[in-house]
Parts: sequence; C-alpha cells; structure tokens
Amino acid sequence: MLNEATRQFVCQHGDDDVRRLALQAHATPDVDLPMALDQIRGRQTARQKLPSWAAIDGIVYPPHLSMEQCSSEQTAQYKAQLLARLLQSDFSIESAKNAHFIDLTGGFGVDFVAMAQAVSIFSEQENFSSQDDHQNRFVYVERNEHLCDLARHNFPLLGLPNVEIVCDTAENFLENPPSLHTPRSSFLLPRKTNTEHLTPTIIFLDPARRDAHGQRTYALADCTPNVLELRDELFKIVDFIVLKLSPMLDWHRTVEELKTVSEVHIVSVANECKELLLVIQKKAQKTRIFCVNDQQRFSYEVENNEKTVPCIAETASLSEKKHLYIPNSSVMKSGRFAELCNHFHLAALAPNSHLFVSTDESEPSDAKIDDFPGKIFQISAISSMNKRDLRENLQGIDRANIATRNFPMKPEELRRRLKIKEGGDNYIFATTLANGKHVLIVCKHAI
Repeated sequence: MLNEATRQFVCQHGDDDVRRLALQAHATPDVDLPMALDQIRGRQTARQKLPSWAAIDGIVYPPHLSMEQCSSEQTAQYKAQLLARLLQSDFSIESAKNAHFIDLTGGFGVDFVAMAQAVSIFSEQENFSSQDDHQNRFVYVERNEHLCDLARHNFPLLGLPNVEIVCDTAENFLENPPSLHTPRSSFLLPRKTNTEHLTPTIIFLDPARRDAHGQRTYALADCTPNVLELRDELFKIVDFIVLKLSPMLDWHRTVEELKTVSEVHIVSVANECKELLLVIQKKAQKTRIFCVNDQQRFSYEVENNEKTVPCIAETASLSEKKHLYIPNSSVMKSGRFAELCNHFHLAALAPNSHLFVSTDESEPSDAKIDDFPGKIFQISAISSMNKRDLRENLQGIDRANIATRNFPMKPEELRRRLKIKEGGDNYIFATTLANGKHVLIVCKHAI
C-alpha cells in the first residue's frame, strides 16, 4: 500500500516529529507525504495504545482521527474476555465452537480483531487453517472504503486471514446481506427452532457519536447507526448485541430505552472512564453492573436503574474513623453507592461527597484493601477551617495533594490559602459533612 520511496521515508523517520516532517513536502517529490505522515504518527501512537500491533512489521495505519477514536489494546482485550464469557456461560462448548461474530461498525478493527480472536478459541481448527475447515464466521462491516482496504491488508498480518470484509453501512448490510447466497453466510438465514442446534451469533456496534457537522452527540438516538431503530431487526439473527458507547452517556436512560440490557460494563483505564459496554439480549431480565478499572472489578445486580442513596455516617463519630475510602471513576459513573456501602460496610460522609468511612472500627483486612474498587487512605486528622485547627492539624505539612469534593473552593484556591505546595505523600480532601460543616481530611495511602 506504500510505494518504495514512501516506505523508506517512514523507516528513516519513524521517531521524528511529524509536524516538522510535514514541512519537507518540497524535498520529497517521490514520497506520498500525507500517507507517510499517517504511518509515522500512527505507529508512534500504536506503541503506547496498541503495542502488539506496533510490534508487527507491515501494519498500515489510518489517518489520525481513526487512530484517536480506536480502542486501546487494554479495552479491546476486555471486550474479548467479555465475549468468551458470554459464549461459555450461555451455550454448550459444542455449540459455542460454531459461534459467529459480526462487527457492524468496523473502524480500524482493533475491537474486531480482539473479539474475533476470542470467538476463535472455540474453533476446533487452530490458526484459522482454512476457510472451509474452521467453523466460526467473522464479518467486518465498515462504510469507509479506505478502512476496508486497511482491514484487507492488516487482518492477515494479525492472524485473521479468512474474514468477510463488507464495505457498506450497517443498515444496508442488515437489509441486504451481500453474501447471503454463499455458504459462509448461512448464519443470516432464518434461525433453527431446535435449540440444541442453534449457532450462537454476536453482533458488536460502536455507533458514531458525531453528527453530519462533526459535533459530538451523546443521546443514543442521535448516534449512527441508530441502535434503537435496528434492535428488532438485529434480534432476528443474533443472540447477543454488544454495544460500545461514550462514557458521557447516561447509562440509566439508555438501559430504559433498550429495555433488555443484561449487563452494563463501565470500563476505566488508570482511573479514567473510557467507555460503556452494554450487553443486550432478546428476553428481559435483571441487569448486572460491572465497574472495571484496570485490575479492579466490582459487580452487582440491580432491580431497577435508579441511582441509590447510601447510608450517612454520624458526624459525631467521625473523629474515631481511621480510614477514608474513595471509589474509582467506574463506581462514580455507576451512581450506585448504596451497593458499594452494603458490600464493604461503609457509610458516606454526606449525600454528595462520594467519600466514605467504615461502619466498624476494625482495621481493613488485606482482602478488603485488595478488593475495594478505589483507594483507601489512612486518616491522620480531620480539621475544621478554623485557623487554630488548621495550624494544629497541618503542622509540619508543607507539601500535599489536594482534592475537593462538594466544597466551596477549588483545589488551587485552597492550596493558596493553606500555603501548601503540590506533591508529596500527604493527601488533603476538602469536603462538606452532612451537617453542612466544611472540613479537611488529612491522610496518606493505606499500606
């Protein structure tokens, strides 16, 4: 896909500043400079975002926007684990070996590759030895012809040589499957009624979250394709729909709109919420929420989608508390704090603080420290904003990490008032208690 001059240019300048290279157009007449810059910038991005892809010679990368929007390898692998679990838990191993996977919004293909590889583990044939031998079906649908060209080039390098690549919209594909008349697309024919012989099929969608003018959209109905409109059509051919959505979306409202969401996965990396994953099934059932942040996992089942209110700690007993519990970003996004408190025996300092203390006086066990989806701090002092109290409780602290929760001052403003530099191993959480009192909680990470 690259001419020889362009390929050599990419090899020679793989670590260089793309902005400076862009000024060399006049000096490189035989080089397809836009393509070369996409490859250099793409590989530099992939080293951090997709390390296993970056390690493969010959991978061709898309323009910057597609690289920016594609999943990281870490989140893609989480989806792969999700698919493997769905197949193992809902189908016999024998039927799961024949599972089919369709990605209706292929993009650069990072999610597609990870999820297709997860489905393939149920195949009797290893390494996709031949199109006729292996029983799984993998279909990549993408409306952008250039991305389809990249998929045709890259997928064999990534171990997926036998993928059906369809350049079309999701809507058109569902209305007129282009390969309906070929044996490999038999999974698009009417489903068999004998459940022992059903072949499980999973469809993945990552709807575009920008309108025709390039503006971001967050409502599910405003995304392309519109899953609300396609839902009934999809369930004519699939067992599961896995839907990737923006973390900015209100998942409570989305669950109500889609009606039969069995799982909600709130996925964070390094405590930054990256995406929502919804598993939709045909029949209505309870919804299970999965809060994921790197290796931290916390899940619970809910009867309804309403946010829950945790119990509130007694203000009078706060001086006796030794540890402060702060949930990670996925738990924060879930809004279900009562479940967190019930599971870990916690109480909130106030309804809107999202800071918690233990309801018992014992030291947190090693298991509790390991399992808690967030961070645990050891409290050294709880100070009012009174100057005398501040002097006493902050004595000897000239450097600290400051955060505010439900507090009338921003961290920068509070830092100037306290005359404390940033950094160090001390933490100060400024918040408002249930009785309206402003306090500073001084602490360090629990060991």
